[in-house]
Amino acid sequence: MQKQIVRAQGRAPDNIRSITVTHNAFGYAPGSVLFEMGNTKVLCAVSLSQGVPPFLKGTKTGWLTADYSMLPTATHTRRARATSSFRRDGRSIEISRLIGRSLRAVIDLNSIGERTISIDCDVLQADGGTRTACISGAFLALSAAQQAWLASGELKAPILTDVVAAISVGITKDMILVDLDYEEDSSIDADYNFVLTKTNRIIEMQGAAEQKSISWEQLHEICQAATHGVKQLFDVFDSVGSENKLPNVTHKTKKSGGMHKKHVNSMSIFSIGNRLQQ
Repeated sequence: MQKQIVRAQGRAPDNIRSITVTHNAFGYAPGSVLFEMGNTKVLCAVSLSQGVPPFLKGTKTGWLTADYSMLPTATHTRRARATSSFRRDGRSIEISRLIGRSLRAVIDLNSIGERTISIDCDVLQADGGTRTACISGAFLALSAAQQAWLASGELKAPILTDVVAAISVGITKDMILVDLDYEEDSSIDADYNFVLTKTNRIIEMQGAAEQKSISWEQLHEICQAATHGVKQLFDVFDSVGSENKLPNVTHKTKKSGGMHKKHVNSMSIFSIGNRLQQ
């Protein structure tokens, strides 16, 4: 019999890490979220500005762009800032484009006119899955920004057309693991990233064998595991009220020993552990 892999915090193979969502993490952006997935922590902020890239001028449609960066001390070894190295590294550019594609797939850009939505994602602490955490956190921040723009009159109608989340899935010793942390990712046989919608649509799949190839049957199992993983994320989204988030509201915060209500002035906080571990 194959030995069961022991994961950090005793997670089951198909369970995501605990999630903490902090809305209005800072005051100026119309939508900002501190998204924590286990020990990975990303800060996502959304803003709206006049104008579009040159290729869209005169088309009466808008644009969404994203920028991903990792703070110097987000990892165990300090990294140089992109501004101090005079150019961004290829990984940051690739992830920025992935975040942009993922969010553009669930937004009606024709309804915002010639304006640009900017998504800024900064990794505060990295423990695997930073790109997937940024996509999920960015969607929550964009949803909050949408509510702010509707309230202020900058938008006449909602612009989000679906809900999106992202998850990593890997396979090691013929066992499929959902939502890899750094230790798991660094020794995995093959790993994949999935960007999926709540309406069961696929936006993007990325992946490759790191140490050994997989079968078509295993790929099918990996896809099923990804669907199960994002379902857990969508449950968290529903719990934090992603489509109705406004500042200065009361939400339930999960604590050991039961549920209690907590009100935080100018900041709404909801923390949820992995319910499937209960």
